[in-house]
Amino acid sequence: GYGSRPFVKRTLIIMLKRPQPGRVKTRLGRDLGMVGAARWFRHQSARLMRRLRDPRWQIVLAVSPDNSIPSPVWPPDLPRLPQGHGDLGQRMARMLAAMPPGPVCLIGADIPDISRAHIARAFAALGNHDAVFGPALDGGYWLVGLKHPKRQPRDLFADVRWSTKHALNDSLATLPGHRVALIDQLRDVDTAADLQKGTPNIFQ
Repeated sequence: GYGSRPFVKRTLIIMLKRPQPGRVKTRLGRDLGMVGAARWFRHQSARLMRRLRDPRWQIVLAVSPDNSIPSPVWPPDLPRLPQGHGDLGQRMARMLAAMPPGPVCLIGADIPDISRAHIARAFAALGNHDAVFGPALDGGYWLVGLKHPKRQPRDLFADVRWSTKHALNDSLATLPGHRVALIDQLRDVDTAADLQKGTPNIFQ
């Protein structure tokens, strides 16, 4: 239990695109076909949201495009915010800053192996760290978390070389003097080869 400590509200943001062929997982779509890639993403997102529900944190969906807020494809009880304009870094920074006070973690929806235990470890790390990252096998990261998101460095995601092996190091470089934790390394799915490394049936 939490003893006499007041309960701190934890928020988990899931960044989601509407699963529309040609708009999601286009690298995967080159291998599977755009309809197959969108279908994979829809199933994967639904599974992820089901699996990560937990009384220890509130899930908020950050959705794109902005006009897909009312889409019936997402669980009706989870709050949704539009990601808004800008590159991935600008949208992530905006989502983190928009959350209520308390530690916030942000993930994408294309990591098949994320479990509640991973998310719990990330929030636990924020107990005595300013920031936490979940490294991806390709040099990027599948999770970023901040203990005080309203105080995030302005350039936290400014010069990140997304989709390269430098993404994690680029973000870490903006946090000198901060206590940063790294948790489990997981793989994300960008190509059919990534899928084959994991579960044999991608639509299970």
